[in-house]
Amino acid sequence: MRFGVYVPTAGEYDVATIAGLAREAEDLGWDGMFVWDNILATFDGTGILADTTVALAAIALATQRIHFGPLVTPLARRRPWKVAKEMATLDHLSGGRLIFGVGYGGSWDFAPLGELPPGPARASMLDEALHLVTAFWTGDDVHHRGEHFTVDGARMVPAPIQRPRIPIWTAGYWPGAAPFQRAARWDGIAPLRQGHLFQGLNPTDLAECLAYVRSYRESDEPFDVVSFHTDPRRQYSVAEYEAAGATWWLESTNPVEESLAAFRSRIARGPPR
Repeated sequence: MRFGVYVPTAGEYDVATIAGLAREAEDLGWDGMFVWDNILATFDGTGILADTTVALAAIALATQRIHFGPLVTPLARRRPWKVAKEMATLDHLSGGRLIFGVGYGGSWDFAPLGELPPGPARASMLDEALHLVTAFWTGDDVHHRGEHFTVDGARMVPAPIQRPRIPIWTAGYWPGAAPFQRAARWDGIAPLRQGHLFQGLNPTDLAECLAYVRSYRESDEPFDVVSFHTDPRRQYSVAEYEAAGATWWLESTNPVEESLAAFRSRIARGPPR
């Protein structure tokens, strides 16, 4: 089990604060630092929101050991070639420590900007964009004609440090079908409970989710399973989550209910190894 910290990029969590938290987390023995990727939504009423890619660059420069990344980038509202370049650059900046989290995206960051509404078109755009991002990461010429994107012989170098690619985690609300069938094709899953923006799964539901993903998985390569922990009381033990198949424990926060100071004191306790 690895242990990480998961924070917003909203309100009190500006880029300088996030970088400082990442440095503190690394010094305290945490293994990862992950951040939201929203363009509009803050959920805390402040309306204040930092850019995720800039925050990730700050984390990369503030740390030397921990893994880090976005959880999650709604890829259907991004240009895949721009995302591919950003993530490859971050991988080099950090010496190969990036993890790329992707998801379907919420209406809060799509509807106000005229982006695709929920439905099959957005899902297919996500899958096509994932295909293109990983194609650009090879460093080879990319030729592609799809439903949403056309690329005629574009090549992006340098390729990421990590091979065969930067690890890709996909997110979804459990129970559900499509996000977890998609997850089976990549390198990890980060599930939340259906109907709750911040709540992770209990060990029983996480084991059920993982069993579903494995029923679609065609690879024996390592596969990460993320568990989110917003409740500081830690109702379930690390051992219970390990038995369910979790490989990452992310201490996360709901900024509507918990202040930065309270969350920082929780992180100061160190990972529950």
